Amino acid sequence: MLDVKLASFAAAYAEHREYEGRRLAEADLLALPWLRNGPHARQWAVRARTFETFLDRLLEPTAAAMARPLTVLDLGAGNGWLSHRVAALGHSAIALDIRGDDVDGLGAGDWPTHFERILASFDAIPLADDSTDMTVFNASLHYALDLPAALAEAKRVTRCGGTIAILDSPFYRRESDGEAMVAEKRGSAREQFGDRAEALTSLDCIEFLTPARLAAASGMEWRRRRVLYPLAYELRPLVAALSGRRPPSRFDLWTAEVR
Repeated sequence: MLDVKLASFAAAYAEHREYEGRRLAEADLLALPWLRNGPHARQWAVRARTFETFLDRLLEPTAAAMARPLTVLDLGAGNGWLSHRVAALGHSAIALDIRGDDVDGLGAGDWPTHFERILASFDAIPLADDSTDMTVFNASLHYALDLPAALAEAKRVTRCGGTIAILDSPFYRRESDGEAMVAEKRGSAREQFGDRAEALTSLDCIEFLTPARLAAASGMEWRRRRVLYPLAYELRPLVAALSGRRPPSRFDLWTAEVR
């Protein structure tokens, strides 16, 4: 059960996603993360590269080493596309999100695969200890309100020897660059979100990560698995430097083994 503030944020976020055109036709939904058309295709081209790296360098090698299907917890699952892909490979998937709407929340899509859907926050995961082989923050960890608590919950539900993975959350080398991004975002909130600005900025999310922040919050050893993104994405730091802007974030795949 979500508290009132979190439920209000979830409702406003669903409205904004509708406004952005995030509701997809069935064919496009089933294609995720390889979305080829529409206004968000370039964003999905980046996310597809992360997912491919996740499959090739983490999910498939782990399943092969264990010689059995895995139980994968998809945190911040959105419409459940990652859970669908994982289930299609024969694994057990659990999709968790604070949004159950049919825009691009858990209520969106009639997936041909079976996976469990849980409406909850990843700050309080309603699963028993040691429930999963792999816990994935799916473009979601930067929405955490309490980073140590969120990582502790992920560690609690992941068995010893299992893996916590972070996909598609913004990382900066320096704290100051992340703080500059947050200041820019808050300064343009009214212009970007309109009447929904107050609700969408009501939560004190962490917004970004740095390697130092991640290590300090978790006490775990994290490994960065660099993703080769489309050329336009890879050139962003050069473009920013030439134009005198702050360095942009990177996504990549970050993993830690639960001990």
